[in-house]
Amino acid sequence: MRRWLGPLLGILLLGGIGVGIYFSAQEQNQVTQQQLLERRQVLARGVIGSEKEDFFRDAKVIEALRQRGLTVTVEKAGSRQIANLPTLEQYDFAFPAGLPGAEKIRRERRARSAYTPFFTPMVVASWRPIAEILERNGLARQADRYYFLNMKKLVDLMNAGKRWNDLDHNEAYAVGKSILISSTDVRKSNSAAMYLALFSFIVNGDAVVQSEEQICRIYPAFRDIFLRQGFTEYSSEAPFEDYQVMGMGKSPLVIIYESQFLQLAAQGRLRSEMVLLYPEPTIYTKHVLIAFTEAGQRLGEALETDPALRRLAVEYGFRNPDIVYFREFASQHQVPIADTLVNVVEPPTYEIIEMMIASIEASLDRNLSDPLAHCGQRNL
Repeated sequence: MRRWLGPLLGILLLGGIGVGIYFSAQEQNQVTQQQLLERRQVLARGVIGSEKEDFFRDAKVIEALRQRGLTVTVEKAGSRQIANLPTLEQYDFAFPAGLPGAEKIRRERRARSAYTPFFTPMVVASWRPIAEILERNGLARQADRYYFLNMKKLVDLMNAGKRWNDLDHNEAYAVGKSILISSTDVRKSNSAAMYLALFSFIVNGDAVVQSEEQICRIYPAFRDIFLRQGFTEYSSEAPFEDYQVMGMGKSPLVIIYESQFLQLAAQGRLRSEMVLLYPEPTIYTKHVLIAFTEAGQRLGEALETDPALRRLAVEYGFRNPDIVYFREFASQHQVPIADTLVNVVEPPTYEIIEMMIASIEASLDRNLSDPLAHCGQRNL
């Protein structure tokens, strides 16, 4: 027995040493890979629309980007402000909301390439009692647990200066408040600019505004609608926060990104009386990343192609090519959404929108010249 004990202990000792060496090598290999990954990290610095801030701050997004060799730092600004930043090319990328602003950046700055990793339709956040009033007055129709909003009829009421107590069957909201859709500050925010694009399409006879002559014909209507709102916030988050906190008394109808509503549901903060109205027609906001450097290009490619990043974008309510996961996500959080939208319009060019916004801005600030002053006070 003693004769075998020595060799056996030797074998066990060698085996233990081998196992130790193996795990040590594995651990060292992992450390080496981690060090290589850290060394390969590329810093991408950019300016983004505020609606994407939470996405880029998410620890899971940060880690997914790190696995792609990217460390991303962002600063936020209103999407319209981004298009006019004089120092924009000091960043690796710009990531505004809205195609018109992105096209202006791409055309006027030294852009290497552009990417559209996700998009979201413009919707109206409302309340079930409000939606039922609109439905009873032929302004909305229910589909599943969301509604479609007849924008032509609603705009006609707004242009006529109608109030909520002018509607029939208005017991749930019999107030003298003007019928309006609340928005952000059109001078600074893309969500308001997209609302302006949609509104102008409707008052222009269901046609995208393409000329100064067309603007002159419709400008009393769009200026009046935005001026009657009163004070507005520049960020797309602010009106939606008022909607959540102050209820339908303050915000019966608010233009938002669909992604905001879905994100609220994912956070477990959606209340049963909150409903989504899809304008007919509606308009998409495309989130376009403009890359100025190789680092910006790497980020754009990662957001467009990386499966993990695409799924994470969906978890912030954005639509992208991963349609299956988008449906799963909405179903998981019991958010009824319009799966396919067919009545969608395109926004005007950046220059056309700018001319309309500048006219609204001049009405708010008498020190500014009005680019539409020559149009005269013509009625629709």
